[in-house]
Amino acid sequence: MPKESEITPFSGSSSSTPPQSKSARMRQVATALKWAGLAGFWVQLVLGVVSTVTLALAIVNQAERSNAGIGFSLFCAVCGLICLVVGICITFRYGKMASKFSQPNTLPPKKSTTIKMIQIAIITSIVGTIITIIGGETITGIVLSKTLAFDPAKVFNNQSNTEFVNSLDVFIIQACFSIILAHCVGLVSSLWIYSRIDN
Repeated sequence: MPKESEITPFSGSSSSTPPQSKSARMRQVATALKWAGLAGFWVQLVLGVVSTVTLALAIVNQAERSNAGIGFSLFCAVCGLICLVVGICITFRYGKMASKFSQPNTLPPKKSTTIKMIQIAIITSIVGTIITIIGGETITGIVLSKTLAFDPAKVFNNQSNTEFVNSLDVFIIQACFSIILAHCVGLVSSLWIYSRIDN
Protein backbone atom coordinates (compact mmCIF):
# COMPACT_ATOMS: atom_id res chain seq x y z
CA MET A 1 0.00 0.00 0.00
CA PRO A 2 1.47 3.45 -0.88
CA LYS A 3 2.63 5.66 1.93
CA GLU A 4 0.07 8.29 1.01
CA SER A 5 -2.72 5.85 1.75
CA GLU A 6 -1.45 4.67 5.15
CA ILE A 7 -3.66 7.23 6.87
CA THR A 8 -6.12 8.25 4.21
CA PRO A 9 -6.64 5.17 2.04
CA PHE A 10 -9.66 6.73 0.39
CA SER A 11 -8.37 10.24 -0.24
CA GLY A 12 -6.36 9.18 -3.25
CA SER A 13 -9.18 7.17 -4.75
CA SER A 14 -10.70 8.25 -8.02
CA SER A 15 -14.16 7.68 -6.62
CA SER A 16 -15.91 10.69 -5.09
CA THR A 17 -17.89 8.52 -2.72
CA PRO A 18 -16.58 8.76 0.86
CA PRO A 19 -16.15 5.62 2.94
CA GLN A 20 -18.96 4.54 5.22
CA SER A 21 -16.66 3.89 8.18
CA LYS A 22 -13.19 4.90 9.26
CA SER A 23 -10.33 2.52 10.00
CA ALA A 24 -8.77 2.22 13.45
CA ARG A 25 -5.66 3.95 12.09
CA MET A 26 -7.65 6.99 11.01
CA ARG A 27 -9.53 7.13 14.31
CA GLN A 28 -6.14 7.13 16.07
CA VAL A 29 -5.04 10.11 13.98
CA ALA A 30 -8.33 11.86 14.69
CA THR A 31 -7.85 11.38 18.44
CA ALA A 32 -4.30 12.77 18.28
CA LEU A 33 -5.42 15.80 16.28
CA LYS A 34 -8.40 16.43 18.54
CA TRP A 35 -6.76 16.28 21.97
CA ALA A 36 -3.35 17.73 21.10
CA GLY A 37 -5.00 20.44 19.06
CA LEU A 38 -7.49 21.23 21.82
CA ALA A 39 -4.85 21.39 24.56
CA GLY A 40 -2.42 23.35 22.41
CA PHE A 41 -5.09 25.80 21.30
CA TRP A 42 -6.36 26.73 24.76
CA VAL A 43 -2.97 26.91 26.44
CA GLN A 44 -1.54 29.04 23.63
CA LEU A 45 -4.65 31.22 23.59
CA VAL A 46 -4.48 31.96 27.33
CA LEU A 47 -0.75 32.68 27.20
CA GLY A 48 -1.28 34.75 24.06
CA VAL A 49 -3.90 36.91 25.77
CA VAL A 50 -1.62 37.40 28.79
CA SER A 51 1.28 38.33 26.49
CA THR A 52 -0.87 40.73 24.48
CA VAL A 53 -2.06 42.59 27.59
CA THR A 54 1.48 42.74 28.99
CA LEU A 55 2.94 44.02 25.73
CA ALA A 56 0.16 46.58 25.40
CA LEU A 57 1.07 47.94 28.84
CA ALA A 58 4.73 48.03 27.82
CA ILE A 59 4.03 49.81 24.53
CA VAL A 60 1.96 52.59 26.08
CA ASN A 61 4.57 53.09 28.82
CA GLN A 62 6.86 55.19 26.64
CA ALA A 63 8.07 57.42 29.48
CA GLU A 64 10.28 54.65 30.87
CA ARG A 65 12.09 53.76 27.64
CA SER A 66 15.76 54.37 28.33
CA ASN A 67 17.48 53.26 25.10
CA ALA A 68 17.04 51.68 21.69
CA GLY A 69 17.47 48.20 23.15
CA ILE A 70 14.07 48.49 24.81
CA GLY A 71 12.43 49.19 21.47
CA PHE A 72 14.24 46.26 19.85
CA SER A 73 13.07 43.94 22.63
CA LEU A 74 9.50 45.12 22.13
CA PHE A 75 9.81 44.56 18.37
CA CYS A 76 11.06 40.99 18.87
CA ALA A 77 8.29 40.27 21.37
CA VAL A 78 5.64 41.56 18.97
CA CYS A 79 7.08 39.44 16.14
CA GLY A 80 7.02 36.41 18.43
CA LEU A 81 3.41 37.21 19.29
CA ILE A 82 2.49 37.37 15.59
CA CYS A 83 4.04 33.93 15.09
CA LEU A 84 2.03 32.75 18.09
CA VAL A 85 -1.21 33.96 16.49
CA VAL A 86 -0.36 31.93 13.39
CA GLY A 87 0.34 28.89 15.58
CA ILE A 88 -2.99 29.32 17.40
CA CYS A 89 -4.84 29.40 14.09
CA ILE A 90 -3.12 26.18 12.99
CA THR A 91 -3.87 24.34 16.24
CA PHE A 92 -7.50 25.43 15.87
CA ARG A 93 -7.53 23.79 12.45
CA TYR A 94 -6.29 20.54 13.99
CA GLY A 95 -9.72 20.10 15.56
CA LYS A 96 -11.44 20.74 12.24
CA MET A 97 -9.24 18.15 10.56
CA ALA A 98 -9.90 15.64 13.36
CA SER A 99 -13.61 15.65 12.59
CA LYS A 100 -12.90 14.80 8.95
CA PHE A 101 -10.81 11.80 10.02
CA SER A 102 -13.40 10.47 12.46
CA GLN A 103 -16.79 11.24 10.96
CA PRO A 104 -18.26 8.66 8.58
CA ASN A 105 -19.23 9.65 5.04
CA THR A 106 -16.54 12.34 5.06
CA LEU A 107 -13.47 12.39 2.86
CA PRO A 108 -10.41 12.97 5.10
CA PRO A 109 -7.46 15.17 4.10
CA LYS A 110 -4.47 13.56 2.44
CA LYS A 111 -1.55 12.52 4.60
CA SER A 112 0.75 14.92 2.77
CA THR A 113 -1.62 17.82 3.47
CA THR A 114 -1.85 16.95 7.16
CA ILE A 115 1.91 16.60 7.57
CA LYS A 116 2.55 19.83 5.67
CA MET A 117 0.29 21.74 8.06
CA ILE A 118 2.05 20.21 11.07
CA GLN A 119 5.44 21.13 9.60
CA ILE A 120 4.29 24.73 9.13
CA ALA A 121 3.18 24.82 12.77
CA ILE A 122 6.54 23.44 13.92
CA ILE A 123 8.53 25.94 11.84
CA THR A 124 6.35 28.81 13.05
CA SER A 125 6.86 27.81 16.69
CA ILE A 126 10.63 27.49 16.24
CA VAL A 127 10.94 30.86 14.47
CA GLY A 128 8.71 32.58 17.03
CA THR A 129 10.70 31.06 19.89
CA ILE A 130 14.05 32.15 18.46
CA ILE A 131 12.89 35.72 17.79
CA THR A 132 11.37 36.04 21.26
CA ILE A 133 14.48 34.60 22.91
CA ILE A 134 16.57 37.27 21.14
CA GLY A 135 14.25 39.95 22.48
CA GLY A 136 14.29 38.39 25.94
CA GLU A 137 18.08 38.20 25.98
CA THR A 138 18.27 41.85 24.94
CA ILE A 139 15.98 43.13 27.70
CA THR A 140 17.69 40.85 30.24
CA GLY A 141 21.04 42.35 29.27
CA ILE A 142 19.61 45.84 29.72
CA VAL A 143 18.26 44.96 33.15
CA LEU A 144 21.62 43.42 34.11
CA SER A 145 23.51 46.54 33.01
CA LYS A 146 21.13 48.73 35.02
CA THR A 147 21.60 46.53 38.07
CA LEU A 148 25.40 46.56 37.82
CA ALA A 149 25.45 50.33 37.32
CA PHE A 150 23.02 51.00 40.16
CA ASP A 151 24.10 53.86 42.38
CA PRO A 152 22.03 54.33 45.56
CA ALA A 153 23.04 57.99 45.65
CA LYS A 154 21.05 58.66 42.47
CA VAL A 155 17.77 57.38 43.87
CA PHE A 156 16.85 60.74 45.43
CA ASN A 157 18.69 62.97 42.96
CA ASN A 158 17.53 61.56 39.62
CA GLN A 159 14.35 63.01 38.13
CA SER A 160 13.54 59.92 36.02
CA ASN A 161 13.65 56.21 36.70
CA THR A 162 14.86 55.15 33.25
CA GLU A 163 18.29 54.39 34.70
CA PHE A 164 16.81 51.88 37.12
CA VAL A 165 14.94 48.63 36.62
CA ASN A 166 11.33 49.71 36.11
CA SER A 167 7.91 48.28 35.31
CA LEU A 168 8.54 48.49 31.54
CA ASP A 169 11.49 46.12 31.82
CA VAL A 170 9.45 43.66 33.86
CA PHE A 171 6.50 43.83 31.43
CA ILE A 172 8.71 42.94 28.48
CA ILE A 173 10.44 40.09 30.32
CA GLN A 174 7.08 38.67 31.43
CA ALA A 175 5.69 38.90 27.89
CA CYS A 176 8.76 37.20 26.40
CA PHE A 177 8.57 34.30 28.84
CA SER A 178 4.84 33.85 28.20
CA ILE A 179 5.33 33.86 24.43
CA ILE A 180 8.23 31.40 24.61
CA LEU A 181 6.19 29.06 26.81
CA ALA A 182 3.24 29.27 24.41
CA HIS A 183 5.48 28.42 21.46
CA CYS A 184 6.93 25.46 23.38
CA VAL A 185 3.42 24.15 24.04
CA GLY A 186 2.54 24.48 20.36
CA LEU A 187 5.78 22.80 19.35
CA VAL A 188 5.25 19.86 21.71
CA SER A 189 1.65 19.33 20.58
CA SER A 190 2.62 19.46 16.88
CA LEU A 191 5.53 17.06 17.38
CA TRP A 192 3.29 14.65 19.27
CA ILE A 193 0.71 14.70 16.46
CA TYR A 194 3.48 14.19 13.91
CA SER A 195 4.79 11.17 15.82
CA ARG A 196 1.32 9.64 15.89
CA ILE A 197 0.81 10.17 12.17
CA ASP A 198 4.22 9.24 10.84
CA ASN A 199 4.99 6.21 13.00
